[in-house]
Amino acid sequence: MSTAWTSRYAQRTKNVRSSAIRELLKITQNPEIISFAGGLPAPDVFPVERFREACAKVLDKQAKLALQYSASEGYEPLREMIARHTSRYGIKAKPEHVLITSGSQQALDLIGKLLINSGDRVLVEAPTYLGALQAFNVYGAEYLCVPSDNDGLRTDLLEGPLRSGPKFMYVLPNFQNPGGTTLAEGRRHELVLLADRYGIPIVEDDPYGQLRYEGEHLPPLVVLDRENLRRDDGYSIGNVIYLSTFSKTLSPGLRLGWIVAPPDVISKLIQLRQAADLHTSTFGQMVAYEVARDGFLDEHIKLIRRVYGERRNVMLEALEEFCPPEVTWTRPMGGLFLWVTLPEGMNCNELFKAALKQNVAFVAGDCFYAGNGYAKEGLRHLRLNFSNAKPEQIREGIRRLATAIKDQWRQLHPGYDRPVDQHVFD
Repeated sequence: MSTAWTSRYAQRTKNVRSSAIRELLKITQNPEIISFAGGLPAPDVFPVERFREACAKVLDKQAKLALQYSASEGYEPLREMIARHTSRYGIKAKPEHVLITSGSQQALDLIGKLLINSGDRVLVEAPTYLGALQAFNVYGAEYLCVPSDNDGLRTDLLEGPLRSGPKFMYVLPNFQNPGGTTLAEGRRHELVLLADRYGIPIVEDDPYGQLRYEGEHLPPLVVLDRENLRRDDGYSIGNVIYLSTFSKTLSPGLRLGWIVAPPDVISKLIQLRQAADLHTSTFGQMVAYEVARDGFLDEHIKLIRRVYGERRNVMLEALEEFCPPEVTWTRPMGGLFLWVTLPEGMNCNELFKAALKQNVAFVAGDCFYAGNGYAKEGLRHLRLNFSNAKPEQIREGIRRLATAIKDQWRQLHPGYDRPVDQHVFD
C-alpha cells in the first residue's frame, strides 16, 4: 500500500474503521450461506407496486419539483406527516421540529458533528449499535459504558458515569440493536430524571419502535422527559433528541430518516448538513410521502409485524430445539435481532469461522462494545437477525449454527464427546 496519501489524512481518520457488518455482507453474498448477519428487512415485504405507482404519480404531476434542489430541512408534506405520526405516541412535534436526513446513519453523523469535540465522553449501553460508534468515532469520542440486562440499560449503575460529565447519552430503548432488549418503563422514568438531575441530554434512537410483536407500547423517553419534568411547551426546552427512520418500515434503499429536536437544535443541524449534502433526495422524499400517505403505512406495518413476528418465533423455537442448554439468548418483543450468550471459554470469532464452514453467518458480539474493558465480554456473544431469512432457512440455519457450536466445544474439550444434551447433536 502506498503511504503517499496516508500521511496526508486528517487526524480524525485514525479513529475510522470499516463496519464489521458491511464487510460481512460481502461474504454472505454466497447463495449457499444462510445469513443472520445484516439487519436487513425482508425484500418480500417491500411494497413494490405501491412504489411504482408513487414514482409515476410524482413524475406525472410534480416532476419539475421532484427533480430540483429543495429545502435542507426536507419536503414539508413529509415532515408534517412525520409530526402527525409521532404525535400518536405522545411526541409533541411540529414540522419545524423535524429534519429529514439521508437515513438515520446521517442523523447519527450530524449529532456527532453537532455535539462531540475530540476527547468528549459519550455514555452508551454495553453493548450498543455499531453504526453509532462508527459515527461518533470520527469526531474523537471516548466512551462511558453502562451494562444492559433483559430490561435494558442498568439505570442503577448510571450515577457514577453521569458524575463524570458525559456530553450526552445514546440509548436505544426499543428492541435494542444488538441485544433485542427493551428498556423497562420504570427504568425509562429513572433515566430521564437522572439525565435532568445531572444536566446530560439524551439521544433516543428508535428505528424499531413500531415493530412490536407482543406486549404494550411503552412511552418514548422524549415523552417522559416532557411529562415528568412538566415541559408543557413541547420541544422548546426538551432534553431529548429523537431519531427514527423509514428503513425498517418502507425500504432501506430510500435512505430516509429523521431527527425530532428543539427548533434551535434543528437550525444548527441544518447548517451542518448543508455543508455535507445540501439536502436529502427531493425525489425520494416525495415518493416516500406518496407511498406512506392515506393510511397505507399503518396497514403495511401490520403486515411487517405478522411476517417478522412469525420469523422471530421460528428462530426462538429452533434455538430451543437445537442449541445446548449452556447457550442462552434474549427473547425480543419486537425489532429485528436477538442476542446469544455462549458458554464460558467459547470465542465468537472462532465460532464464526466454524459457522462459515457450515454455510451460516452471524455478527460477532465484540464489535458492539465501545470500551476496551468489555472486549473480553463481547467474545461470548453473537447477534442474530431474524427478519431477512424465510422460516425454513431460519430453522436450517440455526441447526447449522448449533453444529458449529458443538464443533468448537469439542475442540476446547478434546475427548469430551457429550458437551451438551446428547440428543441435540448426535
